[in-house]
Amino acid sequence: MTQSSHVPTLDTTAAAHALRLAEEQRQAIAPLRDRLQDASPETAYAIQEANTRQALAQGRRLVGRKIGLTSLAVQAQLGVDQPDFGMLFDDMAIGDGGSIAPGRLIQPKAEAEVALVLGRDLNHEHHTYADLIGATEYCLPAIEVVDSRIADWNIRFIDTVADNASSGLFVLGSRPVRLRDIDLSDCAMEMQCDGAPVSRGNGRACLGNPLNAAVWLADTMVRCGRPLQAGDIVLTGALGPMAVASSGQHFSVHIAGMGHVSVRFE
Repeated sequence: MTQSSHVPTLDTTAAAHALRLAEEQRQAIAPLRDRLQDASPETAYAIQEANTRQALAQGRRLVGRKIGLTSLAVQAQLGVDQPDFGMLFDDMAIGDGGSIAPGRLIQPKAEAEVALVLGRDLNHEHHTYADLIGATEYCLPAIEVVDSRIADWNIRFIDTVADNASSGLFVLGSRPVRLRDIDLSDCAMEMQCDGAPVSRGNGRACLGNPLNAAVWLADTMVRCGRPLQAGDIVLTGALGPMAVASSGQHFSVHIAGMGHVSVRFE
């Protein structure tokens, strides 16, 4: 990649530090893709892993993963042909009906998802639907509040992967549902903001079925050396378009067969 003489290049360590500083200061930074010495997917995941290790060293607890880029339209927009993943930590969780303080995030957006909570480890090289169904203890409706440390959401695949798949916070519903009691591919979703619909979709919007995304994640995490474990939360991907979130707004999501989940931006 040709670099402009006046733009300093970043290595993995410097890029990881820049993202941490952006999060701490709530100040977005310029895209990373044109400033990295090696702007490859492998480098992007290495940056994410560096910040994962830093978070664990600081005492944060890894509680699951989120899957991003499960929409084929978004994949085409970013020039990729597969999803991505990010880490979920305990301090990212918000209770159903809870609130998010002003200034906690930089440029948040909300999207509705199905969350799987695992009851067994998933450590095979290749997983099947049966493996995921057997390992899923229960499902919950969820709101993922995505955020970007990259200014103006000017992201490509390299930027979002390095930035922990543009993770922010997540909100889980409070009524567990067994997989046998819902149809993941056909479950209708509606997300409302202050009582008005802002997003609709269903399970097919997530790679045809959220379990497709979950199988991909299980296989990928084994290859990455961080296999999914019993108790992990898996946010399987958006069921419809995301919506920009602003202070004072109240978001609620209903997924057929799974119930409601809500959160307020104070």
